[in-house]
Amino acid sequence: MLFDFDDTSNQNIYKLLVATIGPRPIAWVTTQDVDGTVNAAPFSFFNAMSGNPPVVAFGIGGRGPGDVKDTGGNIRRTGEFVVNLVSFALAEQMNITAIDFPKEIDELAEAGLTKAPSTKVKPPRILEAPVSMECERLVIVDVGIDRAVVLGKVLAIHVQDDCVLDRDRCYIDTPKLDLIGRMHGAGWYSRVTDRFEMPRIDVKDWTPRGKKAAE
Repeated sequence: MLFDFDDTSNQNIYKLLVATIGPRPIAWVTTQDVDGTVNAAPFSFFNAMSGNPPVVAFGIGGRGPGDVKDTGGNIRRTGEFVVNLVSFALAEQMNITAIDFPKEIDELAEAGLTKAPSTKVKPPRILEAPVSMECERLVIVDVGIDRAVVLGKVLAIHVQDDCVLDRDRCYIDTPKLDLIGRMHGAGWYSRVTDRFEMPRIDVKDWTPRGKKAAE
């Protein structure tokens, strides 16, 4: 069935996107404003865009025209942020930080989470998070009157000690991170507990379609 976006409302376009693109990793972003106020909020329009240079991107939807929430405003003013990842054990606390609190409310305190100092940027990381990426802003692309995409360069990454298999070779026990992803609807998420392995095929090992039958 075709859905022509020229004839589809913005609300329904959003529903179609989030229902078909999933699971989506969650960027649990911490920022710090110029006055020292710390903000934490989760965003599910998120992923890694490049390995060299290391670049991540996430999308922010505002509350109204010209608004990109506290997170977007803080990044515009300071150029720094931390992307924390969400484990299953932290799902409920992440959900608390998604509440639309006033700017003066400390979301991390409300969720019972611990601020930990970063090494290269001013915003703190979330101590309990299994992964935290310290980032500096590359560019903010305004894609609508209340929508922006933030691209950031990763300067350093913190990984929970017991999830590091080999520090020198940077081998991570990814399943042990137990990360969650965002799914469809108002409150659906997924866990990375059902996996399968499929090695990439080298071109030298590929047999063109129809060749075996002809032989």
